[in-house]
Amino acid sequence: MAKQKVEYSEDAIKTLDALSHIRLRTGMYIGRIGDGTNPSDGIYVLLKEIVDNSIDEFIMGAGKRVEITRTGNTITIRDYGRGIPLGKVIDCVSQINTGGKYNDDVFQFSVGLNGVGTKAVNALSGSFEVKSFREGQFKRARFAQGKLVDQEDGRAKDQPNGTWVEFTPDSEIFKKYAWHDEFIAKRLQYYCYLNAGLSIVYNGTTYVSRNGLKDLLASEIGEEQVHYEVFHHSGGEGGAKLEFAFTHTGTYGETYFSFVNGQFTNDGGTHLSAFREGILKGVNEFAGKSFAGEDVREGICGAIAIKVQDPLFESQTKNKLGSDVRSWVVPAVKDAVEKWLHTDPAVATKLLDKIKANERLRTELQKIKKEARERAKSVAVRIPKLRDCEIHRIDQPPKKGKDRRDETSLFITEGDSAGGSLVMCRDVETQAIFTIKGKPLNCFGLGKETVYKNEELYNIMSALGIENGLEGLRYNRVIIATDADVDGMHIRNLLLTFFLRFFEDLVKNGHIYFLETPLFRVRNKQQTTYCYSEAERDAAQQAIKNPETTRFKGLGEISPKEFGQFIGADMKLMDVSIENMSEVSYSLQFFMGKNTPQRKDFIVSNLIYELN
Repeated sequence: MAKQKVEYSEDAIKTLDALSHIRLRTGMYIGRIGDGTNPSDGIYVLLKEIVDNSIDEFIMGAGKRVEITRTGNTITIRDYGRGIPLGKVIDCVSQINTGGKYNDDVFQFSVGLNGVGTKAVNALSGSFEVKSFREGQFKRARFAQGKLVDQEDGRAKDQPNGTWVEFTPDSEIFKKYAWHDEFIAKRLQYYCYLNAGLSIVYNGTTYVSRNGLKDLLASEIGEEQVHYEVFHHSGGEGGAKLEFAFTHTGTYGETYFSFVNGQFTNDGGTHLSAFREGILKGVNEFAGKSFAGEDVREGICGAIAIKVQDPLFESQTKNKLGSDVRSWVVPAVKDAVEKWLHTDPAVATKLLDKIKANERLRTELQKIKKEARERAKSVAVRIPKLRDCEIHRIDQPPKKGKDRRDETSLFITEGDSAGGSLVMCRDVETQAIFTIKGKPLNCFGLGKETVYKNEELYNIMSALGIENGLEGLRYNRVIIATDADVDGMHIRNLLLTFFLRFFEDLVKNGHIYFLETPLFRVRNKQQTTYCYSEAERDAAQQAIKNPETTRFKGLGEISPKEFGQFIGADMKLMDVSIENMSEVSYSLQFFMGKNTPQRKDFIVSNLIYELN
């Protein structure tokens, strides 16, 4: 049937007011909408946009305390800055491209230069209210879905200067959502790390940092992992400000936290590249050597924060800095590192010992890598046990056109039976399957050579394309699909240990997931319900007349026809996230180390707790 022709005339052209456009094209302004179960979900972006304004006040020397409360889904933020000029309160929260951040004398180091942030919060809130207090006077305005409802002004002689904002995310936009306090707490603590001396109070809990990025690294990695005390430097030059900190740990790879004007740039950018280069130059200048960058930086954990006027980002979400800052960041970092090493000979010795150990390990690993590659070539051109997807095959060059890697997934599953079901029902365009044999090796405490000596682990690494970092990652989602029993859970933990031990960035950047499949099927001739818990099973048995209940003991027992609906567009995934690096070290040591008696006591104690 031919498509009906639609006339393209003047009547087809529509003009939306700015706030209506925000509501219609929400993703353009806040990224993913989500439901609050991920720290990147839209409701947390709304909170960030308001708090950013309070932080900008602190940066400009006005207001050292921010108070935040949450009651149900409603958030209230009160700062003690200068307060929005009373005559512009309504414009600043409802008119695009209106704000003080265009004036460099008023706001020197701001991320929100597009004049959209607070307006987006207003447009995407079911209710939004703002009050500004200045010199004993106030202005209040209340909105619903971005439209002004009422306003008021008058005297407020007992109120100190500052701004008060209260908003409730609109359920029409965000549907069913819930705030998670742990995500809010981490974001607020980071604000304090980036602004030493700032105090943020959230529902009665106070967050503060006296040592800035040094406190951030101490929190993330813990003292027991470092090879020497964290080096911390803070300074400024030519209207810009630079703060950085770093140390070496016993982990593999490089770990960084980078920020621009308080914005977390999780994709790095020019400031991070300059930071890495400056460390290398400073170490080599001090040592009078030409150490390779990979040897100097292997195992490093660092943080850098810069404040610059008019930063240029490579995207609307400001994840990667594009401004040219190398000319001043590299020499500033180099000089600070060199001076530090000269003034602390004991630390300098520890750092150089770490670099020399990295050199030896790299040399030894080169030989093992070569042997592993030769062994893999002799077996087959294709990776054994990998059934690749069509749009990004490992044995073919990428297809012309749009790169669709964001759509791809690799399922790692146990056994030929489960693997066979997945292969038969998968989307061959975007879903690849890798089948493992039994339980993989426990990698806790083992060296990087393990990946090259163990054939299965080597094949997983090769299938993912991550030998040289995430730049080569071939699949956006790595989905661990195991049976819902003790053995399946053990396999999950072993695979997660492998990734955390050798490819932590894969987990840290949100690429690892667990597939959730139903435990029970409750059905009769008219109706079938799949249940993911005993509670769901009990409810289904009550709702369905004369039900037949099946307990799935393993993935292999689910027919391909049934399995297809569990790995389709609505498949249930549990994403794996890292709270901080120190927790990773502790958890791996406890659950995967050799402390069997303590682990047994923990399991028994928790079983007793559940039974009671």
